[in-house]
Formats: sequence, C-alpha cells, structure tokens
Amino acid sequence: MVFDWFRRSFNAPEAEPQPPAEPTAATPEDLSPEPAAADEDAATAEDYLAWARSAFQNLKEQTAETSESVPEAGLTPPATPVAQTPVTADQPEVAPAAAQEPVPEPIVVVPPAVSEPDELDAPVVPTAPLGSILARAEAERQARVESLKADAFEEVELPVEEEPEEELPPVPERPGLTFDENFLWSAEVLAAQGRRPEEISAEEIDWLTNLRYGLGKTRRGFVNQMRDLVGQGPMDDNAVMELESLLLQADVGVAATDLIVERLQVKLRDEALPTQQAIAYLKLLLREVLDAPLANQDTWVLAPEKGRLNIWLMAGVNGVGKTTTIGKLAHLATKSDYATLIAAADTFRAAAVQQVQVWGDRSGVDVICNPGQNTDPAAVVFDGISAAQARGTELLLVDTAGRLQNKKNLMEELAKIRRIIDRKAPEARVESLLVLDATQGQNGLRQAQVFAEAADLSGVILTKLDGTAKGGVALAIVQELGLPIRFIGAGEGIADLRPFSSFEFVQALIDG
Repeated sequence: MVFDWFRRSFNAPEAEPQPPAEPTAATPEDLSPEPAAADEDAATAEDYLAWARSAFQNLKEQTAETSESVPEAGLTPPATPVAQTPVTADQPEVAPAAAQEPVPEPIVVVPPAVSEPDELDAPVVPTAPLGSILARAEAERQARVESLKADAFEEVELPVEEEPEEELPPVPERPGLTFDENFLWSAEVLAAQGRRPEEISAEEIDWLTNLRYGLGKTRRGFVNQMRDLVGQGPMDDNAVMELESLLLQADVGVAATDLIVERLQVKLRDEALPTQQAIAYLKLLLREVLDAPLANQDTWVLAPEKGRLNIWLMAGVNGVGKTTTIGKLAHLATKSDYATLIAAADTFRAAAVQQVQVWGDRSGVDVICNPGQNTDPAAVVFDGISAAQARGTELLLVDTAGRLQNKKNLMEELAKIRRIIDRKAPEARVESLLVLDATQGQNGLRQAQVFAEAADLSGVILTKLDGTAKGGVALAIVQELGLPIRFIGAGEGIADLRPFSSFEFVQALIDG
C-alpha cells in the first residue's frame, strides 16, 4: 500500500478528507469549571495506551512484510552493516550481486625516482678519515639521499577529483521502531484526531517525533512560562502584561497577541478554570487562529488532484530554502504516488538551475530547464507545462526568482508566468505558495506582505522551525496576512517537510 502523505491515509479516495476531529477526551468547547474525575482520566490514559499498543503491533507487522527494503525513516535497519547506501522506498533495489561488489581501491600513482643534479649525479667524494668532520657530513648526506630514494618509490594515494555537488544535510540517526515515550506521545496525538491504529504509518510517528524536537526551542523559551502564567487563574493587569510580553517575544505579532490575550482574559474572568482546562482553552485559541483562513474553504488539505494537472508556483527570497523545499515536495509527491515534474524557472540566480537538478536527482523527478544564463523564465514554464501535459503529470512544481530588491520586475515576471499558465493550461489547478524562513521572524512577515502584493498567494510554507525559538511567527503570518500555512519544515533531512496540521503543531508546541 502507498501512504498518501498529503491526505494522511493509505490508498486515499478521490474525495477530500474532512478536517481532523478534535480530541474527545478533553474537548475545549465542553470545558467545565469542575475538574475531571480521577477515574475518567485514568480511563482515558488506558484508552490511549491500548491504542498505542495496537498501532505498534500493526507497524511491526508492516515492517515484517517489507523487511527486504529499508524505509526512509530508518525504522527497520539492516541486520548487518552494509558499506553502500541503504535502499529506501524511493530508490530502486540493488541486485545482490551488485551490492556485494568490493569497493574499488583508490588510484595509486608511483612517481619516477627523484633525481637531484646537485646531489645524486655528483661525483663520489673520496672517503675521509673516520674521525674527521668531513667524513661525518658526507655520511649524513648519503643517508639523506638514500632516504629520498626510498621515499620516492613509496605508493602515493591521490584523491579522486569529483564534480562539486551540493551536499544533502545528514539525517540524524534514529533508533528502530521502539515503544518509548516518543511513540506514546505521537500515538496520543494521532488517536486524539480520530485516527485508527491501522491507518497510520511509521513515517507519521517519526515525523511527530521530529516536530516535537523541532519546536523544543520555542517551547522552552516561552511556552513553559506561559503555561505557568495561565494556570494561576484569573489574570490581573500584571499577568496580562507578562503574557503579552511572552507572546511578542515569540514573534506571535501584535494582532494575534491582542486577540489571544483578550479572549483568554474574558474566559478566565468568567470561569475559574483549573490549570489543565485553562491550558486546553489556550490551545483551542491557538488552533482557531491558525485555522481561520480555511474557515470558508471547502478543503482543509492541500493535495494534488489525481488525474488532473496541478501547478504549484513557489515564491520566496533567496536564502529561505525555496529550492530545497521544492526538492522535498518532489520527494513527498513521489512517495505519495503522484507523477511529478519540476520546472526550473529561476534563471537569474547563479547555479540555481544546477541546484534544482541536484534535488531532482535525489527525489527521482525530471527537471525541465534552460541551461543558459538569464533566459526567459516564462519560456521555461511554457516548456514545463508542455512536458507535463505530454507525460500525464499530476504535479508540476515551478521554481521562480526571488529578488525583492526590484519589486517591479518581480511583479512583472510573476504576472507573465501566471498569464502563460492561464493560456497554456486553463484546466490546471494552480497554487501560489510562499516559502518563509521561520528564523527570520518579523522580517519574514514583511517579506510575505511584499509577495502578497506581487502574486496571488494561496498559502505559506514555513521552514527551519527547528532552528528558532520564535515559532510563534506562524500565528503572526496567519493572523496578519490571512494566509493558511500549508507545509512546515522541522529538520534538515529530505523527509523533514510535511503538510501542516494546526492540531499537531499546537500539541507539539504546548504539550511536547
């Protein structure tokens, strides 16, 4: 079975899924001033534990069925260490004979003997008396010459020159499938969304673990203090000011901060909520802010439509990881069984096309490009659409130039590309996605505002969440721009970019 990561299910049907169900154990809308009974909490914990055990057993059975290939997340490492790269779900399986071929020895060059005219070819000096200084000097010189002769015939290993290539950041080694704290936490998050144990994949567990660690800096930086503050009960003016300061320090933004503080203050003033229920209400507020742009949309999941051409325009300034994100999306799409193609339309930045080609090779996706410098990006998009239509491609990822220093040219270029798409593929489903670096905080928000004026954006991809203590910028982007977050990156590996879920994000941010 193929796991469709966009729809989060095996062999997903054509119909779009509904938003994930809220957890039934502690639904914030049904909060009561009275704390939950101890026996109910114990029953809930037992339910989650039973769900986790059932899911773990299912994953072990899946692992046993596919033991001949090593999954991407490294959940079933090979029994014996192999010198070559492990086979993943995305790579063709290597034949046993080829896998056992010895690694070729490094090239060894034996240079000719070194000949020094002033020493080796010099006439032999008559031997002086042994006790003389000249004799000792001549003996030392002859010893040095013999040493040079011996060294000249030693084998010298010369490094093999290879073409420079962008190095993929190493994926951190993770243990095999283990019934540990990370598995229990991830299983609880999935169970709270109404998922069944047989519906999840091992990669989902691994991703939630990554997300939990990735948001650790933000959680340690301000969320723990915020939990303590909210759990104190009704907030006075000092508590309100402290909460506002914590949210602003996390780059939540003024608009989102005012909304959260105001609603939280009203709730705690009307009801004396215990700590856990106050935290549950805070999580509800955060999810409402993140899901607000999707309230009037028919679908909550951005997924390529099967049997139809989907074109995703990728925008963003240089340095935010736009090209890397395209490679990761291509990898995600091929794993989810979508026919995918990349159009390298960033023809202005040096080596941009070569970088896209590197990621295309890694994800097993062909790249349509023009190797010339400063060529017309719209022409590349035209060729990419033609190739996609001829091949029956379902997802065409388009890389665009990211130069904000000349906004007029950027607007004209994006508008031209969009006109080409509308004329060449009027039946295609088009999405314009902005890639933002979470480590840039409010600077990233200003970038989004400029791009929103230049292109008809439909969503945001937030990267590098694992490298910042200001993950609250996700709330600022949604609240101030009204754009939904479609994908998030919480790691440097090729599998560390996944579809965004507000429920999972908030759970990792608050309860991770």
